[in-house]
Amino acid sequence: MTRIPFFDIVRDAMRGAKRTQTDAVESKAGEAEETPRRRVMIVGNPNVGKSVLFNRLTGHYMVVSNYPGTTVEVARGRMRLGETLYEVVDTPGMYSLRPLSEEERVGRALILNEAADAVLHVADAKNLERMLPFTLQLIEAGLPVILVVNMMDEAERIGVKIDMEALQDAVGVPVVGTAVLSGRGLEELRNAIDEFIRSRTPAAVSV
Repeated sequence: MTRIPFFDIVRDAMRGAKRTQTDAVESKAGEAEETPRRRVMIVGNPNVGKSVLFNRLTGHYMVVSNYPGTTVEVARGRMRLGETLYEVVDTPGMYSLRPLSEEERVGRALILNEAADAVLHVADAKNLERMLPFTLQLIEAGLPVILVVNMMDEAERIGVKIDMEALQDAVGVPVVGTAVLSGRGLEELRNAIDEFIRSRTPAAVSV
């Protein structure tokens, strides 16, 4: 009787899966040892999708700790764009740079004391007009802001339309529309972060 190599195929597949898992673990271990060269900070009101965006960018790889001297938790993760490893910081929800709560004081301290290469201000597309004053505060503070207009799908369902180009011209910083829960706009946002930081980084001068 001719031998059916079914179990050989299964064993080979299992070996391949184990190699893939090992490679993934080794890749994560190597990344953990590498020091991030850039920092991206996520800011915005509560309930605008900040944490979902954080998870989408970092792949759920995070370290959560209390900000020194407080009970406020801050999540930090990592993402890679091209050859560059970034630290991603998810700040506590805040409405303004003029803090009224411990969470806002921690958020303000993070934004002003930890140099970020890009500050992603996540805003709810359904309530954009109410959130833009915070965007302008961040810009006026001299921070490298990218405005992330999130929940575009929800806004469209209730008839809200936003001209992204006109909005970008008005605020003078990059603007990206997203619906991060479904993944919409994430690739565009990654590209915008990469291009924005590259445009702000002085080119190396050959001698």
